[in-house]
Amino acid sequence: MKKFIAEFIGTFTLVFAGCGTAMLVGCDYTFGCGYLLTALAFGLTIVAMAYSIGNVSGCHINPAVSLAVFINNGMTIGEFVVYFIAQLMGAFAGSGVLALIFHEGNLLDMTGGFATNGLAGVSGSVVAGLVVEAIFTFIFILVILGVTSKKANHGSFAGLVIGLSLVLIHIASIGLTGTSVNPARSFGPAIVSTIIMGSGSALTELWVFFVGPFVGAIIAALVHKYFESGKED
Repeated sequence: MKKFIAEFIGTFTLVFAGCGTAMLVGCDYTFGCGYLLTALAFGLTIVAMAYSIGNVSGCHINPAVSLAVFINNGMTIGEFVVYFIAQLMGAFAGSGVLALIFHEGNLLDMTGGFATNGLAGVSGSVVAGLVVEAIFTFIFILVILGVTSKKANHGSFAGLVIGLSLVLIHIASIGLTGTSVNPARSFGPAIVSTIIMGSGSALTELWVFFVGPFVGAIIAALVHKYFESGKED
């Protein structure tokens, strides 16, 4: 139960702070300030959560991370399911609170859609979207697995490294897909956007932001397992 609560809180905070920043300042790459602020918001949230709930649940707050940990025998299938449910619920709750704040406060959503992910930046190409999400998720999770490996000696710097990596990934890919690399982060805004705006457009592309990150996570887990095997070529 403690791990479930920790993952719920962590994912809630990631969506609330990260997507909330995007909604408030905008994350269009043509406006550098909002773009960078959004990237920093997501990365700094990871840093904050890593040092607050990391000792409870490992601070996955991302189904793709949990999948990679599972593949590397870091958790059971039952634990993976618990984490997955907690992350989706946390993301939905975070988006729900943002919807309440922005509607009741009469605030303009600068993203135009509750910070949902989409394929507009890649001209609607599903293939391009899948490639972007898979590659950047691969990079992100390879960093996570490497910096938290028992063979690594990064100590208390792990959370900072992971957070800064997410900032880099957002800077490189916000203009392409809005940057997901996290199915839960995409799930919350898509569901709430559909409920509030009455349009299912966000849901039609949602599968891309599950498949892409999961594929990237699987490849990263296998590559990391190979690196950790101790075999020399």
